[in-house]
Amino acid sequence: MNIAIIPARGGSKRIPRKNIKEFCGKPMIAWSIKAAQDSGCFEHIIVSTDDEEIAEIADFYGAEVPFMRPPELADDHTATRPVVNHAIREVEKLYGMPEYVCCLYSTAPFVRSTDLVASYEKVTNPGVEYVFSSCAFEYPIQRAFRIYASGFPEWFSPQYCHTRSQDLEPAYHDAAQFYWGTAHAFIENRESVSPNGRAYVLPSYLVQDIDTGDDWIRAELMFQTLNKLDRS
Repeated sequence: MNIAIIPARGGSKRIPRKNIKEFCGKPMIAWSIKAAQDSGCFEHIIVSTDDEEIAEIADFYGAEVPFMRPPELADDHTATRPVVNHAIREVEKLYGMPEYVCCLYSTAPFVRSTDLVASYEKVTNPGVEYVFSSCAFEYPIQRAFRIYASGFPEWFSPQYCHTRSQDLEPAYHDAAQFYWGTAHAFIENRESVSPNGRAYVLPSYLVQDIDTGDDWIRAELMFQTLNKLDRS
């Protein structure tokens, strides 16, 4: 059995009610639910929330909310892993222990069902415990510098200050869309960035953090443009 777990607490501060704020015609969370449904990968698509309105919207769009998240796992400082592990244990009580779990963020409207399928195929390979979305940094991180309070800059890695960017090793970051893993790897709190993890690399045009009003505007413009290209 495979399950998707979509964490969606009600107390978003930077963009209030972000999980259910309308994004290109639907509540934000609806896009993640749809991608999970379209992938065909899951017996159960579970939304973990502490908020009744989010639960109602998730149910309307076809996800399951068979339990509510406890308050101690819904504050500003709660990490994702305890939320996922709580959901796995609750699912185990209801349906039995799943084999594979996909933590799918509720604020990832660019997630594609085809990427969920392709990354699932990777996580089922022998010796693999995790596959997670990632993206290359757009500019070499070796050429980064700090700026002190006095105003002067200083290289983080001065040995690379005159190296051509094309000669520098690419670096990658978490794309914050999805994390496939075995249920036991999640429960045992194993690290995803490890020899048993695999990075599923997404193109940069499908990756956008949405933490501010400016982020939101940019993301909607990107999303609308991609939809036009898909229809052309």
